[in-house]
Amino acid sequence: MEYNLADLFESVVDAVPGREALVHLDHPGSGAERRLTYAQLDAAANRIGHHLIDSGIRPGEHLGLHLYNGVEYLQTVLGCLKARVVPVNVNYRYVEEELVYLYRDADLAALVFDAEFTGRVAAALPGVDGLRHLVRVGRVDPGTTGAPVVPAVPFRAAEAAGSPERGFPARSGDDQFIIYTGGTTGMPKGVMWRQEDLFFAGLGGGAPTGEPVSRPEELAERVAAGGDGITFFPTAPLMHGTSTLTAFIGFGFGQRVVIHRRFVPEEVLRTIERERVTSVSLVGDAMLRPLVDALNGPLKGTDCSSLFSVSSSGAIMSDTVRRQFQELVPNALLLNNFGSSESGFNGTATPDSGPERGFRIQVNSWTRVVDPVTREPVGAGEVGRVAQCGHVPLGYYNDPVKSAETFFEKDGERWVLLGDMATVDEEGVVTVLGRGSQCINTGGEKVYPEEVEQALKSHPDVYDALVAGVPDPRWGHHVAAVVQLRTGAAAPTLADIQTHCRSHLAGYKIPRQLVVTESIRRSPSGKADYRWARDVAASADLRGRGRA
Repeated sequence: MEYNLADLFESVVDAVPGREALVHLDHPGSGAERRLTYAQLDAAANRIGHHLIDSGIRPGEHLGLHLYNGVEYLQTVLGCLKARVVPVNVNYRYVEEELVYLYRDADLAALVFDAEFTGRVAAALPGVDGLRHLVRVGRVDPGTTGAPVVPAVPFRAAEAAGSPERGFPARSGDDQFIIYTGGTTGMPKGVMWRQEDLFFAGLGGGAPTGEPVSRPEELAERVAAGGDGITFFPTAPLMHGTSTLTAFIGFGFGQRVVIHRRFVPEEVLRTIERERVTSVSLVGDAMLRPLVDALNGPLKGTDCSSLFSVSSSGAIMSDTVRRQFQELVPNALLLNNFGSSESGFNGTATPDSGPERGFRIQVNSWTRVVDPVTREPVGAGEVGRVAQCGHVPLGYYNDPVKSAETFFEKDGERWVLLGDMATVDEEGVVTVLGRGSQCINTGGEKVYPEEVEQALKSHPDVYDALVAGVPDPRWGHHVAAVVQLRTGAAAPTLADIQTHCRSHLAGYKIPRQLVVTESIRRSPSGKADYRWARDVAASADLRGRGRA
């Protein structure tokens, strides 16, 4: 047995076959739910894996998952891993041009897609070669006039045709898992992981907060020796790596995983209460704040006492929103995790992180802050880039140029150089300043948007905010704040915002422009769309709005 995700999952199934593994529940009490034990999920994944093999999909070929959250998503990922087919996530918000790029760049041989996306899939197919097998989840409304026709096998038919038994060829820790990332500042990139590396870097080696297993068999031994009672609830789309990896962490513990098709705050809270959810993962204020609003409004009094952790990665939960949630759910520990598709999990924010001290991370032993040119560790207080060694990806699929820029070898070890700028102190605590690509150079001073956004979100009238740099004839760039106000709040003036920020930030970081928008654009997982923010701020600047 190797550190192969399918092998590890099967070992857990054999240890606790009758334990509940996966619950898909969008409307508690409505009866619209699916519950699978570990044995049932294993058999369901076997069926899809055998269907792929029987359909001519070969080991090492790529299958795209163009799906909303559902049992079918995780079932298909597991089926791929069993059959040694490489799963590839597809952002369901992509339109034709983006889909053509991703389908082609990933060299997809097969695609599993939701019926709702039939039109987009049909539009993209003529521009894609090599995609020869399609499976459709759900039904296309037969009454839809002029609905596009896509030659696809219904998912239920694929299930019925595949054997529920295992009987797959031997697998390896070298088998791949690809996570596509990006898209707000350019076309996405496919991060190629060996499954053994992903198990240790992304799943914590079977113990994200403890000692990793020392041999593959130990994972099932731990599950058999322990009990159940933990329920993981990844609320962000599974198409983003963090949520899928959270589900696999739950499977690695032999515990229960709950999913919803989409993020609806009221339904999330109802599920926490009904299913006694213990661990929720989400992405920043874009998901946490609506939960706060619901608990203060229509879902006031919802029993969230089972929650012992709420974790965020991909975006920061601001101090202000964390405090608001903590007042409503005092027993929950709120964790700002730091990581990426290229590195897995790097560490967790320290309790003293905040606008004044910055986003401070207690990192793992593989994470460093290095000079981006020499790739040597920087001294205490010096600015460098976050890097990680050891269990890191092989590179970007189909992109040797960007792979060479990001992945390197040093002293016989593989490294990944992330885009985040940071400093490190004498005790090894890393302060993340922000993405280098988003850094604003204003009058020779560097400003990182995340720091200013934290200060803006502490304003009582600000619901959400993004910060971008806008070209400025005097300063090179000036700091622009794009904000969404709370419902019913009166729009603050730029002077009001500047006065508020001065208690948190140095003078050169204070926004010189304020743009109020109806809503802040983010990805389905809550990640910031900085390109959109820059465009909005630059357009408003041309019209002379909100400048100081």
